[in-house]
Amino acid sequence: MKILFPISAIVILLSACSVHRQAAISEMDATSGIVRLTYGQAMLQNAKTDDDVVNGTATKACQQMGYATAFAYGQPITTCVSSSGPLCINESVTLQYQCRGIAVTPVAPAWN
Repeated sequence: MKILFPISAIVILLSACSVHRQAAISEMDATSGIVRLTYGQAMLQNAKTDDDVVNGTATKACQQMGYATAFAYGQPITTCVSSSGPLCINESVTLQYQCRGIAVTPVAPAWN
């Protein structure tokens, strides 16, 4: 019983730890205007991303496809990447963004 208490205390403390993750572009679809960004999360981690950085990354991806900006939609999609028996050891978290608007590129006048 004496060893059970310290182990359970460590598990509780580790489960409360937040880890900062940088989401990377995993998919871009110009036809539907969807950008997906993904980051990894290990067991007992509570990974967080900076919303402004992720939104900026998605907006740049949208602008590369000819859209003006990106808006987050839906809930994060969590997928188990590796497991050991019934436990998921590593997860992949996908954030979805919808591209909107038309990016207007200024054109120089012909007489210049």
